[in-house]
Amino acid sequence: MLNFEEELKKFRPSLEVDDAEKAVYDNNSPDMTDLFYKLIEDVDLHVVKQRNR
Repeated sequence: MLNFEEELKKFRPSLEVDDAEKAVYDNNSPDMTDLFYKLIEDVDLHVVKQRNR
């Protein structure tokens, strides 16, 4: 039978997980909310330009 306490003591996260975690947290890419805000802003600017013609 497994001794979970002993197994947890032996646990070491793999380097790939650590590297992936760093890449995710250091990533400054826009998320979907940022993209939607930018899209709405661009559409609003386009509408204002069209009205001012």
